[in-house]
Amino acid sequence: MTDDLLNSGPPRVINIGLAQFARDLQAQGLPCVHVDWRPPAGGDAALDASLRHVNAVHGERIAAANTQAVARMQQAEPVLVDVGLAKDLIEGLDERRILHAGPPITWERMCGPLRGAIAGAAVFEGWAANLAEGFELAAEGAFTFSPNHHHGAVGPMTGLTTGNMAVMVVENRAFSNRAYCTLNEGVGKVLRFGANDATVIARLHWLAGVLRPLLSTALADSGGVNLKSLAARGLAMGDEMHQRNAACTSLFIRELAPFVSRCAPDAQTAGAVLSFMGSNDQWFLNMAMAMGKAIMDPLAGIAHCSLVTAMARNGTDFGVRVSATADTWFTAPVEMPRGLYFPGFSAADANPDLGDSTIVETIGLGGFAMAAAPAVAGFVGAGSASEALAYTRAMYAITCARGNDWTIPALDFAGVPTGIDVLKVAHSGVMPTINTGIAHRQPGIGQVGAGIVEAPYRCFTQAADAFIRTLDTP
Repeated sequence: MTDDLLNSGPPRVINIGLAQFARDLQAQGLPCVHVDWRPPAGGDAALDASLRHVNAVHGERIAAANTQAVARMQQAEPVLVDVGLAKDLIEGLDERRILHAGPPITWERMCGPLRGAIAGAAVFEGWAANLAEGFELAAEGAFTFSPNHHHGAVGPMTGLTTGNMAVMVVENRAFSNRAYCTLNEGVGKVLRFGANDATVIARLHWLAGVLRPLLSTALADSGGVNLKSLAARGLAMGDEMHQRNAACTSLFIRELAPFVSRCAPDAQTAGAVLSFMGSNDQWFLNMAMAMGKAIMDPLAGIAHCSLVTAMARNGTDFGVRVSATADTWFTAPVEMPRGLYFPGFSAADANPDLGDSTIVETIGLGGFAMAAAPAVAGFVGAGSASEALAYTRAMYAITCARGNDWTIPALDFAGVPTGIDVLKVAHSGVMPTINTGIAHRQPGIGQVGAGIVEAPYRCFTQAADAFIRTLDTP
């Protein structure tokens, strides 16, 4: 019987567990079905027993709290209302305080691109005459460092925010909270990727001095831009709002261009502003991040809620926050992205992952919505459009709902995976998939590629353990 099966045709393979085995077979033209099986709780029997006990004893009230949290996400009304100077808008951003991406970190532990961005920010602010002095002052403790998330803000990659930088204001009108994010500088040599030369500093001054006041006036005249509905249209047009923002950028410009044209002091300024936004396909990314922060902040502190409210990385640590444990960070060493590199660069040049942009995955976009953006699959090294579909499908296993506002055409308009449940992540071992840019590990160079990264499992086991302990609190 066995011989008959073996001789009836070419081998038919089912691979269980390690996906690389399946990819190797497929690369050789051998059909292979991959089953993404993992031992419960990563093979930790004690954690598995604890998670099963929690579900049996506290499952109903956890589900009720999570339903409440998802309702807050669905009720959110994020609107871009203004662009101003960070020092005038962000509470606690005092002189010589620098906000950065990810959980808290000291200068001694910072990665190269984050240090490079800090030296550049010091020159931009006039705290240092040159980059060398900026590095020296930072090492001497002349600056105070805080995570963006501690100040109602987010920032891409290095995430640097200082007082005289231009920041967008997104207001969640359903809950009267606001979130902030710097303007997107474009691609290539930019501060967010650790670049810091004279062109980078000049662009930051132009953003703050020219683009900011014009956008502020245009937004006031327009009444603001509804970001949730704009993102819904972008999903239908092939964006996922992390590594592909071409559609949303175009939609935003189309909506605001008439107001920019009317508010500009002259045609040259209007042309320069519209050209800058239009030439930057990632222009919408920072708005999506501020939208994500504005949506998720009202979820903090819900008793018995196991949903993730923030994921962020600083190039050294990956940090997670959970609703029931409010502002506590659970951290682990950040992972290296895998992806595609610009000509002349390779994985040897890459820095471990960094940035607050993972807030978009927290709301069901980015890597969670990759099925909506097949064009991004090749750019981030995901391979085929079918793999993009697989990434999104996998995220349904670790979320507790499907979004009402954002749907994916390629999945018969199913709602995006919504509400990352730290207990489901800890039990299944399925990690959130994140689309990301890749920075050079040395300061001053900038972006070298783009790819995909997974959140480290240890963050979620720590968070699950801390969450379980809260269940004993009345």
